[in-house]
Amino acid sequence: MATPLAYFLTWTTYGTWLHGTGKGMGSVDAKHNEYGTPFVEPDSGRLQKEQTAMSQPAWLMDPPRRKVVRDAIIGICSEKGWNLRALHVRTNHVHVVVQADREPGRLMSDLKARASRELNRAGLDEPTRKRWTRHGSTLHLFDAKTVEEKIRYTIDGQGTMMEWYKAPPSQEKEPRTK
Repeated sequence: MATPLAYFLTWTTYGTWLHGTGKGMGSVDAKHNEYGTPFVEPDSGRLQKEQTAMSQPAWLMDPPRRKVVRDAIIGICSEKGWNLRALHVRTNHVHVVVQADREPGRLMSDLKARASRELNRAGLDEPTRKRWTRHGSTLHLFDAKTVEEKIRYTIDGQGTMMEWYKAPPSQEKEPRTK
């Protein structure tokens, strides 16, 4: 199997993108999580059940929280030697394009954990605050054109710029192999 050049990781904040939602293209659940399969169809009944099951209110990131999350992700990537190509922290989701010698699900978990730890240190929420959805999207990017498309989407395709990072061309590295 080919080694990806990079990963395009996306995750949402707790309670903001529930199964059954009609926004965007829908959501992904255990029955809709294979590449190329359709998203969960809008379903108001399911959405209501999901909302009722929430143990905390939905979590959104204001400017101070977005900055902490951005800096935490930049920091862990630098410490681990992961090549962060692009990052955009939005009010209710995060996009990351990164080259790393790590399985993408684990990579996403590490990024979320570091962001949560730094949010706790900043004292912006209670440490027991649920912040992130359980998983997210982990796209494998196998060619340079697709990597560049995802970088462009991450930086330029999100509307108003919030907290973001784009690697300068001088800092772009060739992908590391496993």
